[in-house]
Amino acid sequence: MDPTVLSHAAAQSSGLPYVTLLIFAPVVGMLAILFMPRHKESEIKTVAAVATAIPLILSCWLWMSYDYSSGSYQWVEQVPWISAFNIEYHVGVDGLSLPLIFLTALLQFIAVFSSWKCPKGVKGYFMLLLLLGTGIMGVFVSLDFFLFYVFWEVMLLPMYFLIGIWGGPRREYAAIKFFLYTLVGSVLMLIAMIALYLTSDPHTFNIVTLTELGRAGQLTGDNLVAGGVLWGVQFTKWIWMFLFIGFAIKVPVFPFHTWLPDAHVEAPTAISVILAGILLKLGGYGIFRFNLGIFPETTKYFALFLAVLGMINIVYGAFVAMAQTDFKKLVAYSSVSHMGYVLLGAAAFNEMGIVGANYQMIAHGLSSAMLFLLVGVVYDRAHHRDINGFGGLGSQMPVYTGLTTLGIFASLGLPGLCGFIAEAFCLLGAWKVYPILTIISTLGIIVTAAFFLWTIQRVFLGPLNQKYKDYKDADGREIFCLAPLGILCVVLGVMPFLLIDWIWPSLEKILEHLK
Repeated sequence: MDPTVLSHAAAQSSGLPYVTLLIFAPVVGMLAILFMPRHKESEIKTVAAVATAIPLILSCWLWMSYDYSSGSYQWVEQVPWISAFNIEYHVGVDGLSLPLIFLTALLQFIAVFSSWKCPKGVKGYFMLLLLLGTGIMGVFVSLDFFLFYVFWEVMLLPMYFLIGIWGGPRREYAAIKFFLYTLVGSVLMLIAMIALYLTSDPHTFNIVTLTELGRAGQLTGDNLVAGGVLWGVQFTKWIWMFLFIGFAIKVPVFPFHTWLPDAHVEAPTAISVILAGILLKLGGYGIFRFNLGIFPETTKYFALFLAVLGMINIVYGAFVAMAQTDFKKLVAYSSVSHMGYVLLGAAAFNEMGIVGANYQMIAHGLSSAMLFLLVGVVYDRAHHRDINGFGGLGSQMPVYTGLTTLGIFASLGLPGLCGFIAEAFCLLGAWKVYPILTIISTLGIIVTAAFFLWTIQRVFLGPLNQKYKDYKDADGREIFCLAPLGILCVVLGVMPFLLIDWIWPSLEKILEHLK
């Protein structure tokens, strides 16, 4: 192993490739399903459940075993892959990636059970779902930019087909729109990756090495054509912007957000859960790992730009959500608003802001996934999502009503739940640097509370709509999917140290170069 990497990686000496197992256990399940007869639907679902349970168990073990006092990469695996271009299979875990790894494993496991009543193409659906999980997990653990990019692209095709085949009436339009937006971001990321490889000396895709070089100001592009200056703009600013756009499309950041509501509305419930709970976090993770991590000085230059975009996302997303009558589209636009806090907190460049931004990624991953599952529960019964078409469901479905209220309160930031900690930290951190933008951003809190409480009123309160008098409450399978998310929303709301203690040492390494 490269001694440069060893100095940054507190690799465990157990000898077992835990991270590789974490990534590829779903692929083993996918291959097993491939050779199973398509009519063995129950067995296919069982294999998918086992294949996602393994990463969940491993992620729990990694969480408990992680030495959070150092903030260094742990469980590092580094094997030559394409030696001619210094490309390696290089993976590891740190405090920035560990919570997202756990979130990915949890939501993938839940997605299998929320898809238990998949109406068609069960074999193909679960194969693609498992492949999607491998792509997402691979992104969070990759320490080689080329490997990172491969896993990033692996995610694209399964999601495209899962929306395009198993989605709603406008599924083809939503799938193509998602594909094209993501493809544009991928092309810009590819350009940035190649440019970083060529400007590094010696040429490397190693993210740890690129981070060191970037922080030392050695990735200037001086060895490229025209000294890395294009139209009078420095190389680092171009690369920063290319990377940012690629990640901003995933967040999604205004004005790149328009693919998200369409994808959410047309996607099956489980895919909406993964989309909101995990895929949006890939953008935030990339911004922290690459933009802030490799180019701290350039990030300072774009700090106000980041903060303004965050404020726009928060306010714009909240107001558009308030205008929705489709329950699922309302939750989708609320996601646009909530992800704005990630940008606003990150742009503050202080302890509270940067911790709040990362806390928000996990808090939103839990609450938004819970809300999309809840929308799926009522859609399975009513076969529509028109908020104005419901009424009085609280008396007919009390358990479902309680779970929905918990999910909504966690999302709108009620004290004692995870969303409050995240949003409070982001706003307190941003207040120290951008007081005007922070004041404007607080409008998002008010509007979010308004449209969520109005939703509760229209769906659950008042006299029961007689069309729904025979509806059954949430069943055991649905509660099994929802309960872990609800519990974590409460636990992280009252015991935030369970997350902050793990992420802070790694974030501190990023922050010390941003001050």
